[in-house]
Amino acid sequence: MDTEILLKHTSRSLYLSVQALPHAMRPAFSVAYLLCRYADTIADTHLLPAERRLYWIKRFPGMIHSQNPQEAAQLAREISGGSENPYEEQLIKHLIPCLNWFNQISAPQQTIIMEVVQAVCEGMRMDLSTFPTRKGASPTALKTQDELEHYCRLMGGMPGLFWSKLIYHTQRVSMPEEQFYELGKHVGDALQIVNILRDLPKDLPMGRCYFPQTDLEQASLTPGELLSSSNSARFEPVKCKWIAWGLSRLASAKPYFRELSRLQPGQRAAVAWPVLWTADTLYKVYEEKELLNPQKRVKISRNVIYFTMLLSPLVLISNTAFCGWLNHKINRFSR
Repeated sequence: MDTEILLKHTSRSLYLSVQALPHAMRPAFSVAYLLCRYADTIADTHLLPAERRLYWIKRFPGMIHSQNPQEAAQLAREISGGSENPYEEQLIKHLIPCLNWFNQISAPQQTIIMEVVQAVCEGMRMDLSTFPTRKGASPTALKTQDELEHYCRLMGGMPGLFWSKLIYHTQRVSMPEEQFYELGKHVGDALQIVNILRDLPKDLPMGRCYFPQTDLEQASLTPGELLSSSNSARFEPVKCKWIAWGLSRLASAKPYFRELSRLQPGQRAAVAWPVLWTADTLYKVYEEKELLNPQKRVKISRNVIYFTMLLSPLVLISNTAFCGWLNHKINRFSR
């Protein structure tokens, strides 16, 4: 089994984006995603107590360096059988092949892969250290807005930085390096906050409330009250605040996209698609008035995904067309 097969069955939308990338970028991007997904599997497994999951998450970046087959086999034994996704189970058993793929990547790209893996593992350590891990525990909230923004930076912004460094070192970008990287981090922040908003009804029964205690207090809510869908209306001000935060970060995609070479339409597509799909998902969150109801699953349809791809040729050659399309999606929120 190779990276593309594993990627296809662990993330449908990401797989589509990777297929559009220039061939020189695909291996690094695919391996980075699979290693981060492996870490996510460790953090979320119900087979291990929190202390053991925390141990393996702390060890994981070092394992990539040491590549000890005995240690990798021990980890696989401890977390195998905990996922309902057969392809995630295949990923669990393929850590050594993933590390072999990592070894085939250039040293500079290995460095930026390690940066993103370490950041994501830090975010997962934050999860395991902050939230209750026993089943049925009342949700715990992050304390402040700064904590949520920091979490979004670790889990979204740093992957955005990884992506930006890949681009910056494989094509000409006229913008100053750090400015381009900051825009990439903002786009990654937006992709992460939409995941947090969308997954709220799933996270709450697991004891996780990423929305700050300070915001909940302003809405006269406790984390435990979010378990009742009848409180969705009271949660609306918090939801709208973080949608607005996500949209402000997503707007950075416009100057970012202008820096991408028209000679690399696949690369432009791999940036445009997740941005446009994030805008669509944020709008579905915005429209959903019972966001706390676990029966109301917020997800864009396959038709939306394929429609975006179908119209891609119109935007891949024109910065104006992409910015106009994104503006149209963002402006829906103010109508």
